[in-house]
Amino acid sequence: MSDLVIVFPLYPGVTHLDFTGPQQVLCRVPGAKIIVASMGGADIEADGLTFTNLVDLAKVEACDVICIPGGFGTSAAMLDEAFMSHIKRLAAGAKYLTSVCTGSLILAATGMLKGKRATCHWAWRDQLKPFGVIVTEGRVVRDGNIITGGGVTAGLDFAFTMVAELAGDTLAQSLQLGLEYSPAPPFNAGTPETAPPEILAAVKSMMAGAMGDRQEAAEEAARRVESAGLNAV
Repeated sequence: MSDLVIVFPLYPGVTHLDFTGPQQVLCRVPGAKIIVASMGGADIEADGLTFTNLVDLAKVEACDVICIPGGFGTSAAMLDEAFMSHIKRLAAGAKYLTSVCTGSLILAATGMLKGKRATCHWAWRDQLKPFGVIVTEGRVVRDGNIITGGGVTAGLDFAFTMVAELAGDTLAQSLQLGLEYSPAPPFNAGTPETAPPEILAAVKSMMAGAMGDRQEAAEEAARRVESAGLNAV
């Protein structure tokens, strides 16, 4: 395998594990070229870590896999016309369109997820609906060449799924063993269905502040997609 170009486009407010988890796995695929890019190649601060020496997204000509991470900066990113123009350009020529967590909202804002099955972090999943996405629960959801991962840590499940797709089950299992990916969480609180009610209520309350703004952003991005489609007719 050679010349397998995988691009992670970053933006302010990205969640670093959404891309560092998959990057840790996918960088071990023989022949893979991982490009971590941002607008203008600017440094990106993510949860207290700063990522530097990034590639200018405008200079990435094409890729085989585009993987869009999520984060609290999703709302601004999917309304950033300059950023989205490069996401649409790269996605149009990519073999695989992929995302982790709320990155699927950005992917949906390209208009390429309409009528397709996709997932997202459980708290924001319904915000895919304005884009005409068939919202689906699951750690990893596939619809043709569209492969989306659920919230944050699901990026690892997604990554091993991608390795199997790109290079076969044997390599995927070998990398899983080499990285000792054998989750055994200390609490059974990782989903709304299993978390204690008081924990679920507290997390929902914590996220409520961003819920309205992101819903508005999703609806505005969906209107832009619809308008662009009508103008193209």
